[in-house]
Amino acid sequence: MTDASDGVLHTLFRSEQGGHEQVVLCQDRASGLKAVIAIHSTALGPALGGTRFYPYASEEEAVADALNLSRGMSYKNAMAGLDHGGGKAVIIGDPDTIKTEELLLAYGRCVASLGGRYVTACDVGTYVVDMDVVARECQWTTGRSPENGGAGDSSVLTAFGVFQGMRASAQHLWGDPTLRGRKVGVAGVGKVGHHLVEHLLEDGAEVVITDVREASVRRITDRHPQVTAVADTEALIRVEGLDIYAPCALGGALNDASVPVLTATVVCGAANNQLEHQGVEKDLADRGILYAPDYVVNAGGVIQVADELHGFDFDRCKAKAAKIYDTTLAIFARAKSDGIPPAAAADRIAEQRMSEARGR
Repeated sequence: MTDASDGVLHTLFRSEQGGHEQVVLCQDRASGLKAVIAIHSTALGPALGGTRFYPYASEEEAVADALNLSRGMSYKNAMAGLDHGGGKAVIIGDPDTIKTEELLLAYGRCVASLGGRYVTACDVGTYVVDMDVVARECQWTTGRSPENGGAGDSSVLTAFGVFQGMRASAQHLWGDPTLRGRKVGVAGVGKVGHHLVEHLLEDGAEVVITDVREASVRRITDRHPQVTAVADTEALIRVEGLDIYAPCALGGALNDASVPVLTATVVCGAANNQLEHQGVEKDLADRGILYAPDYVVNAGGVIQVADELHGFDFDRCKAKAAKIYDTTLAIFARAKSDGIPPAAAADRIAEQRMSEARGR
């Protein structure tokens, strides 16, 4: 990528890395843009996924993240019943210091050059206002503001979908789809997490939170003094009497260090790629911890941005996101019948839908 000339797109075909159809490395020296666009699958339709803006330690790390995230989007979109494949983009750099209008416009041109094979939206480090800028150069942009023909903030329905996943988990484990009286720990109370906290409090849950940004914590505790804040995620996962752990920040929250000390009996959160590596889902099952697959329960946002492409209707989207409750229960049932962890059951259902689409 560092050898690319201005405005040049280098397209890589990486069949050995998860079966991706296409990986595009983008660079624009004038604006400082360095980005990776990964298209995992277009079997169900144009690849759809957000743009992550993050200060990766290396270009290799950025590529790896784009590959993992795009693959996850294929499964997420399939489980959400959308006619979209999976894609993801990452922009390398600290958005607080290098994000400019010029850079976003250059990024929009990169996405546009793919001719609609990839449709972009918001993710960590990008916001509705950013998508408005990208859309000036690229018609295949969602997550725009209502003033610019978009649906606005997708975190609202993302949080609603995660809440439905929690309700399904409660129904499956405790026989009642309510969080009333349950202690729920939310790690990350930013764009999605703070909406999730509101749902939990309205349902009568006891909520414990943490976030690396003190301002995000204060926004919650100032408004809801009954919410308890702890120092960090390490402290949160060890909270005594925790019923549900909701990772809502970056991926890899469930790993060889966290799973053995996790006190919760359910994991259901908004973060993508929560399982740090293959095998963690079995470790959770062996400890009797019910895992609601991340890409299933956090699909409310992608349901919203997909709907934007057809003329956004919030009530229609919310009704679709509410079905995450039924989908999550179906996954738990499949896991039980097949004798496998819920993550594996979700993968099987998603892969079946993609396989059937390829065979049409």
